[in-house]
Parts: sequence; C-alpha cells; structure tokens
Amino acid sequence: MRNFNSKPGKVVLTVAVLTSAILSGCEKELDEQGLLQAQSQEALAVQGPEHVANEVLVKFKSGVSGEARMMALSRISGKVKENILTKAMERAGDREGVVLVHTPMAALEAVNKLKGAAEIEFAEPNYIYRHHAVSNDPYFTNGSLWGMYGSNIAPKNAYGSQAAEAWAAGNTGAATVIVGIIDEGVMHTHEDLAANIWHNTEDPIDGIDNDENGYVDDYYGWDFDGNDNTTFDGSHDDHGTHVAGTIGAVGGNGKGVAGVTWNVKMITAKFLGRQGGTTANAIKAVDYLTDLKIRHGIHLVASNNSWGGGGYSKSLELAIERANSANILFVAAAGNGGRDGVGDNNDTSPHYPSSYPNENIIAVASITKTGTKSGFSNYGAASVDIGAPGSGIYSTLPDKRGNSSYGAYSGTSMATPHVTGAVALYAAINAGASAAIIKGEILGTTIATGDLSGKCLTGGRLNVSGSVSLVANK
Repeated sequence: MRNFNSKPGKVVLTVAVLTSAILSGCEKELDEQGLLQAQSQEALAVQGPEHVANEVLVKFKSGVSGEARMMALSRISGKVKENILTKAMERAGDREGVVLVHTPMAALEAVNKLKGAAEIEFAEPNYIYRHHAVSNDPYFTNGSLWGMYGSNIAPKNAYGSQAAEAWAAGNTGAATVIVGIIDEGVMHTHEDLAANIWHNTEDPIDGIDNDENGYVDDYYGWDFDGNDNTTFDGSHDDHGTHVAGTIGAVGGNGKGVAGVTWNVKMITAKFLGRQGGTTANAIKAVDYLTDLKIRHGIHLVASNNSWGGGGYSKSLELAIERANSANILFVAAAGNGGRDGVGDNNDTSPHYPSSYPNENIIAVASITKTGTKSGFSNYGAASVDIGAPGSGIYSTLPDKRGNSSYGAYSGTSMATPHVTGAVALYAAINAGASAAIIKGEILGTTIATGDLSGKCLTGGRLNVSGSVSLVANK
C-alpha cells in the first residue's frame, strides 16, 4: 500500500486569493449553472472572492481589553454582530473565539484597515460558500447507479467505486459509525434515508438543552443558517439530501438507491441556505460535530463537505484543525471550476476548503462513467487527492410535495460522498483505525486511472472494495 497520509509539495497560498471562480456547487442536470454565470467577471475581479458585503470576522489577541477592542473596531466604524465562541474552541483552550463585525465599509476595505493593528491577530471577510453539485434497489439493478458498480459484480462498470464488490463480500457498514453532513438540510423522513439518520438521544425534543452543548433539541443535528433545530426545510434542501443518499441510503430494501455504506448514522449540520452559507456558520458547523464526538463519545469518523468558494480563511482552517485533533476526517469537494464550466488547477488557484493544508482533508475530483475526469472538475497534482464518480449520479431527493424521490446530479459534490461512504465502510470493520490510517488506506488502494495521472496526488480513482479487503485480509 502506498503512503498518502500527507501531501508532499502541496502549495497553499495563505492569502485571500482573488479569483473569478466562485464555484457553483453542483452542476445539477437542471440548468442551475446558468444563474451563476450571470455575475460578471469584472465585478468579481474588483470585489474578490464572494463574501458578505459589510461583515468581517475578527480574531483579537488574547487578553485585549474590551475598551481596546472597541478602539480597534472604531477604525472601520464596526459594531459587534456576534461573538462566536464554540464549545470546541473552548475545549481547545481558546477563550476568545472570533467576532463577527458589521461595518458600513466594504468588507475588503475594512480588512485592510485592520491589518497590522496591535490588538488583532487576524481579520478576514465572511466568505460565502456554495454547494458543488451539478442492491435490489431499482436504480441499482436498472443500471443507473454506475458509481456503485465494480468490475466483477453485475451490473458492471470498471470505473465505478467498486462498492458493490465490498457488499458482495459482506461489508455493508455498521450503525455504530457516524458521519456528519455539512451542507444543506437532509430529508430525515425519506424512505431510503430514515433508518440511517442519527438521533441525539441525549437531547430529546422537549425544549431543554439536555446535553448542554448550546443547541436546544438538536435531535437530528442543527440548522446554523436558520439557527434552529429544523434540519430539513423542504424541497430546496435537495443537495444535502442527494449527498446523504450517496453516503448512506439503505441498501437491500427494494427501494430507490443504495449508499456506499448501507448501515451508518448521519448527522445534519446545515449551514447552506438558499443564498449559500457563510464562513461564520461553517465554523459553527465544523465545531458542532467536533464537540458532539467528544461530548457524547460517538464514533464520528468524517464530515462530508460538498461545497466551497470564497478565499483563504484562518478561522475556518483552525476549525478544521480542531476536527483533526478529534480524529475526524474532512472529506471535501475539489470544486467545479469557473463560469466557463471547465475545471481549474487547484495547485495554482487554490479552492477552499479543499486546499487547506490540514492533514485530515481528503480532496476529491470527479470522474465520468468512462473513467475520464469530468470536464467541470477541478484537479491538482499536489492539492487534490483522489477521483470518484461524480457525473450523472442518482441519489435521494425530496420532491416539491415533500415526498421521497430520486434523481441524477453531477458535480464534485457527488464525487465527495462516495469517498465519505468509503471512509464509513472502512471504519465499520476497523473501529480502532485513526483518521490518518483510514485516509492512508483509502488513498493507498486507488486504481490507477490514465486521465487522472498528474491531476491528483494518487493518480487514481476510489476503490472501495480494495480498501475494505485490505482490512479484512490483515
């Protein structure tokens, strides 16, 4: 097995990169991309990566007095909108947190005015992120679920994830393994998902924060966009629901689709709303999962992150590192390129969050059913780790009437949950494996793929059965 626990030579620019590629999320096989292409390249060049217009995130140095803070913020006529101090921050020894500040100035101007201030550790825009979407189960047996297929089990497709071969060997997951979905909401009543939705039994719905994590009645998770426990808000939460199905739709139930792992529990950490999501809420979502793992002692092995955009954020990088310290992998979409619909090189134009240097990140590109890199998919010999099925992927959806439905989307959003599902499947048969071991074996068992050579660190595509059999044969 090759050793891919680290990314030698990985280049990450620790500045806010000005790029025209605010990545659109999924390239749904509906015409969603056209809306995003309407914004002008010229406006983006001036404004930088997409961010909330009059908000900045400020990290004050430890011990700075309240009066000194106010004096520093007076440079931008800033008013504190929210003090963000999560349980995960406190557990990591941070007693200050970060401050979300409203200013009448343009955000980038405000950041520049705060640079070099003696009281401030860093200041950055509040970036906006977008999602990256474009069995005896009917869609498996009729040939639609190609991303789950392998070389030997019918229906066959050598460029699928080889998940079906892992199932045939008796590896279908375990309900003790948990993953977090940082995304839109997830339809927890969907016929093909309900059995695999996590329930916070330590905080039943009774109006009391029984587990004292700061979130009242977070039975299915939390909605950081709406700041409530309603983790599914209707048919526009299609992207999160689609992602969940690829990770862990119930297999072998004669309904719809099958996830990479048939048995798993999925926590919803919703931070993407109709207008996307912000850095402030992304930090809360990442830290929420980290705190849950430590607070409840649950076997939470990974979060799925099919989203991206904005520029470099120190605040978000630190949140991902807190997850790393808790042994949680951060599986991230490599991104869908710019408004030209063509994938970009993340080595030269970093995409966040997949391009952060944290060792717990697995950055995922998309491939087609013929083994070529999807045209929309970003790539990077040093900054992207692996390819996985992401074009024409069938999965779970809500319909407009609130019923269970299914459909095909494309995007690195769709590739990423294949890898997250593989992580969960591996953890089910090797419960003691660290995040580093799981990452190393997922990347070390890839199948060499010509069109990925020189375009990702492994030069290969996901091999679910390979990583699982590696454990079984030890």
